[in-house]
Order: sequence, then structure tokens, then C-alpha cells
Amino acid sequence: MTRNRTMGRRAAVALCAAAALTGPGTPAGASAGTPAAGPSPRPDALVYVADLHSDTVSVVDSGTGALVDSVPVGNGPDSVAVSPDGTRVYVTNSAADTVSVVDARTRTVVATVAVGDEPSRVTVSPDNRKVYVANVGSDDVSVISTRTHAVTDTIAVGDAPLGVAVAPDGCTLYVANAASGTVSVVRTATGTVTGTIPVGSGPTALVLTPDGRRLYVSNLTSDDVSVVDVHDGAETDRIPVGDQPAGIGVRPDGRQVYVADIGSDNVSVISTRERAVTATVAVGRGPNGLAVSPDGSRVYVSNFDSDTLSVIDTSTARTTDTVPVGDGPTGVAAPDAARRPGI
Repeated sequence: MTRNRTMGRRAAVALCAAAALTGPGTPAGASAGTPAAGPSPRPDALVYVADLHSDTVSVVDSGTGALVDSVPVGNGPDSVAVSPDGTRVYVTNSAADTVSVVDARTRTVVATVAVGDEPSRVTVSPDNRKVYVANVGSDDVSVISTRTHAVTDTIAVGDAPLGVAVAPDGCTLYVANAASGTVSVVRTATGTVTGTIPVGSGPTALVLTPDGRRLYVSNLTSDDVSVVDVHDGAETDRIPVGDQPAGIGVRPDGRQVYVADIGSDNVSVISTRERAVTATVAVGRGPNGLAVSPDGSRVYVSNFDSDTLSVIDTSTARTTDTVPVGDGPTGVAAPDAARRPGI
């Protein structure tokens, strides 16, 4: 959900604008989030939310549901990812063409990296050596070294890349190209595109099952989720979900996939065995980003039009908490969930 400087220059921006994100608001009875006083929780107990309109990252204690900090970053933060070791948080600043590197312990920006045009989604390799950034405005992916905080490669992909995911072995990168209706398959060792997989219309986010065998892709404009067989490199199923599906995540056991439906204000729960929606969970207005807790017990959903974070109990498929965060929340990440990003 990039904050584009030219508003409409790229087809993907038009797709996002069509997602009914008409502006931030605060639901009745809620107030803007204020960091709570008290002892600071461990970094591995935190959830991070990119606040597009307030140029901050909200930090939420996953145990108490309290907002514990608000970290200033660059202009138009859109997506966030946590390193596998939990020490760094990477934030794409869509209107500044940069990535902020945040120290998870001190919650301060320690580096700012210039990347491509309108960086959207971000993910970190399982070995913690590389950060991959999808640049929706320049149709490419920037590769950042976690050691030097410098861009080491730029990979041309499809039109308007939005979603990125890395295979568990780190050898393959998958990129959802919103305006091409495809997923690019990239060999990470060489930075070369080795395949292109047609999926639904407006692919926006994608997630791999923990075994790395299936790829689930949310298609914003066809209101469905593509299931891709990674070995065959082909779509095998198309699952109807809610209106304008965006953020997507999977449980660590691989049994359920969760999809934030922007236009219908809910989360679709997909059974990976049945390959069908088995439950629908009401959340806030304009649900966009989504992350699953490392133990699979909770799902965190950012509500762009409510300025809140919904917390879903996966055992009951019900929303159990709503946390006020910053203005226009988009991407969400939790430690360890960075290996299975759907933001």
C-alpha cells in the first residue's frame, strides 16, 4: 500500500487505490495509540506495524497487547520484516525510496539504505545475510547485504512487484507482480529469473508453506488465492476468498492460511488440506497486513482505515483484542514469522 508521489504512475498503484483504502480513521471508542509505561518486553515478544501516514513503526507487546513504542522511520513506511535472529527490523519507506534498519533492542534506526522506486514489501533470507525489497515503481528487487547495509544487486522482475517470499532453503525467491498477473521465480545465488508463473489478477502478497512445497498468492483484483506447486512451477488451484485479498500468512504447522480481505473487513481462513475457506473472522476496517505468531496461536492484522491491530485467536477463529496503533497501518511482522512473510 505504497504512498506514491505521483499517484497513479504505475498500474499497481491503481490496484492498491482500488482496494477501498479511502483514508485513515479511528473507530468509535478508540483513541490513537500511546506507548505504555513499564518494563520493556523482550524483542522476541514484539509485533511490528508499519504506519504509512504517521511515518512510524508501532511496537506492540504480543503478550499484553499493549503499544510499547512508536519508532520514527522514513517517509511512507509500507512493509516491515524481522531478521531470523530477531535483532533487526527492516522497514520499506515507499515515498522516500529507502529502507530503514532498526535495532530491535534499542528500537532506533541504525542505517538507511537507498533502494529502487517506491519500495513495497520486504523479506529477509533464512541465513540472515540478505534482505530482498520489491520496488513497485521500478519493476525490480533490491538485494541488501545485512552486513554492510548496501545494495549488492538489482533484479529485474515483472510489472509492479509487490510481494516477496524466500524458500526455506534460501535458494529461491518468489515475487508477486501485481500488474503482470504473475510470480517471478528467482535463483538467489545468481540473481537471475528462472521462471514466470501465471496466477490470478493483481497478485499482491504470497507465502510459502513451511515445507516449501506450496505457494499461496493473494490476488487483489480477482478476489481469490492461487495455489502454486513449487516443484512443477504451475498454479494448481484457485480459492475464492473475500473482497480484495491482500496480506497473507500461514501457520507453522502448515494447516491453515490466513488472508486479510481489504474490501470485506475480514480474514479468510483457508484449510490447506481442503483448499477451501473454512472460516471468516471479522476484524477492523480495511485489513491489509497480516502476520502469524511463531507458535501459531495468534494472527495479527493491521486495519488501515481503523488505525488498529486486530489479534485473532487461531483456536477459536475469533478476534480477541484490538490495539490502537499509528496512522494508516499497513505491513505487520513478528519474530520468526519473517521467514514466512505475508506483508
